[in-house]
Amino acid sequence: MSTSQDNHLTRIAAPEGVAPGTGYSHVVWGTGRFVAVSGQCAFDEKGELVGEGDAAAQARQVFENLRRCLAAAGAGFEDVVKLTYFVTDVAHLPAVREARDEVIAPDRLPASSAVQVAALFRPELLMEIEAFAVLPEPAGTGSHSGPETETGFRTGPGAGFGTGFKTGFAG
Repeated sequence: MSTSQDNHLTRIAAPEGVAPGTGYSHVVWGTGRFVAVSGQCAFDEKGELVGEGDAAAQARQVFENLRRCLAAAGAGFEDVVKLTYFVTDVAHLPAVREARDEVIAPDRLPASSAVQVAALFRPELLMEIEAFAVLPEPAGTGSHSGPETETGFRTGPGAGFGTGFKTGFAG
C-alpha cells in the first residue's frame, strides 16, 4: 500500500488489493475545514471563453480558475482531496492531466473521477472541473459549537460544512 501524508491530509495511491491508479490517489482523507469549488469552465475574468476548440488552453484556464477559487477560501491545490472532470470527449484527458500536473505535485494527487458527457451548458466548452478541498484547522481554534454525535459529526449552531467536519473521499 502506497501512502503519503502531510499535516492534515493522507493519500493512499493504491490500497491493498486495489490496482494503482494512473495519475490519482484512490483514497484521500483529512480533518479540517471542507471547501467545495463549483465546476469551473474556461472563462476569463470578463466571462470570455479562452481557447475555443483547444483542449490544452481550456484546461489551463480551468485550473487557473480553480486556483483563484481555492485561494478565495484560503486553500491551494495542496489541499485538494477530490477533482471531478466532466469532458465532452475523453480524448481531452491528456490535456487535462498536463494542466493538472503543472499545479499539483505528483506526491499530492487527489482522488479523481472523469466522466464523458454529451454536452456542457455551452457547445464551445470542452470541459468542466470541480474540486473539493480540506484545509487544516488553525492551531488552537475550536470552531465547533456543539457536541460530537456518535457518528463523529457536530451538532448545534455553526456545525457542519466549514466547521471542521471529518471527511474522506474515494476515487
